[in-house]
Amino acid sequence: MSTQAFNGAYLLPLFQEIEQLRDEGAYRQLPKPAPSSSLAADDAPLGAYATAHLIRAAYTAGLAHADALRRLTLAGEVDPTSPWTLLRGSLENLATGLWLLSGPDRAERRRRALSLWDEDMRNRHQHEQDTGHTPAPGGMTGAQRRAEIRALADQLGLAPLTAPKAHQIILAAAPAAGLTAVRVCAAWRAASGFAHGRYWPYLRATQPRAAIAGADGLHHFALVIDEDEHRKLAQFCHTMLLRLQDRYEARARQH
Repeated sequence: MSTQAFNGAYLLPLFQEIEQLRDEGAYRQLPKPAPSSSLAADDAPLGAYATAHLIRAAYTAGLAHADALRRLTLAGEVDPTSPWTLLRGSLENLATGLWLLSGPDRAERRRRALSLWDEDMRNRHQHEQDTGHTPAPGGMTGAQRRAEIRALADQLGLAPLTAPKAHQIILAAAPAAGLTAVRVCAAWRAASGFAHGRYWPYLRATQPRAAIAGADGLHHFALVIDEDEHRKLAQFCHTMLLRLQDRYEARARQH
């Protein structure tokens, strides 16, 4: 493990890329697909449930998570947990964009998009139930949207829609970015452990800096991030970001 104080130089390629994508007050968006493009052909029968909407939203969210870490490091407020959780969010979003683009055929790409829309509307329905929200007159509930999405999938003759799972998306997206799936998934698991307050990641991806005897007779450890482990996650995010940009722009332009 690293024995140096936090330096974070390995984050610079990712941060520099993000800075170039920042406009005043916003991130530069991926372009809308050209009408004659391959991506537009994928989306032609999907209407409001277009793949491009999902990809562009995931891309922007991925940038925002990584940019939050950039701002955190500039402020000198690096703890052993947040750098993992922020890049976990970035990785999941960038992987989702690649997963949507990299289905082996048009039917599968449409199925992936509608599966994600279906899950989105399931979550929306849950929130509507939690809050007692009802749409304005003429609007549709999340449950009604789900029914519409599933009817569209049936109309297109697609395989059954299934709720996308983060680890499955990452395992499928990593090879599309030229990465080894199991290595990317391992970094993601560590990041997820930090995000959920698990014990084991602190043993595998942090370093103790001091031990302090507590009044309860236990020792409390001061921990810092293990850069050697976190570097892998940062590099995976950077690679996926570049690959997503390239693949989206090619599919959004070409027949």
